Amino acid sequence: MQEHFNREVESLKTNLIKMASLVDEQVIRAITALESNNIELCRGMKAKDNEIDAYDNLIQTQCENILAIFQPVASDLRFMLSALMINSQLERCGDIAVNIGQRVKKTGDYKDLIVESQVIDMGHRAKDMLKNAIDSFIHNNIDMANNVLVSDGEVDKLNKQIFKFCVAKMQTNPELIEPCAHLIVLTRHIERLADHATNICENLIFYLEAKIVAHHKRDKNKEG
Repeated sequence: MQEHFNREVESLKTNLIKMASLVDEQVIRAITALESNNIELCRGMKAKDNEIDAYDNLIQTQCENILAIFQPVASDLRFMLSALMINSQLERCGDIAVNIGQRVKKTGDYKDLIVESQVIDMGHRAKDMLKNAIDSFIHNNIDMANNVLVSDGEVDKLNKQIFKFCVAKMQTNPELIEPCAHLIVLTRHIERLADHATNICENLIFYLEAKIVAHHKRDKNKEG
């Protein structure tokens, strides 16, 4: 029975890693399109997202079957719960990559505004967070996961700065109202991408250390 369980878990891990690789490729493509203003890179992203959705359904089914058949406990149960949550976070990251690609099409004529706003820097930071979150899951690396949690604050700070930048631009130049509105939505997508990367790491920490850290940063902010 234990050998059967181990085989099923390894199959689940393999599919999660395959899905994570697809998501990582989508995010890289979206951020590269933003930086290079190459709209062609956004083509085909929706079709690739359908592959990610298929993995999402497969992994959910695998998790449900393992839970029903083997009824795992302790660390095995924590892994299954974390796998379900990480699967959900990855699927959302795939959706966000598509959303970023769509927004790039709306801001393509405003390259100078994009560069000045620092949204490219924000995009790279969120992209790196996701890559490190995926790597921390693959290698069960707690230190890497904790570094991702720290990086989330940097992305949040950039998000606030870019929002203020866009408001100032819209107040001084009415012609920039529409592109700045798209830019604000774009930064929101990137900020959510960083949040999902953080959530992946929080779930990994829960699995490895049986610690719930999901609201730790929020609670510290309240105390401050």
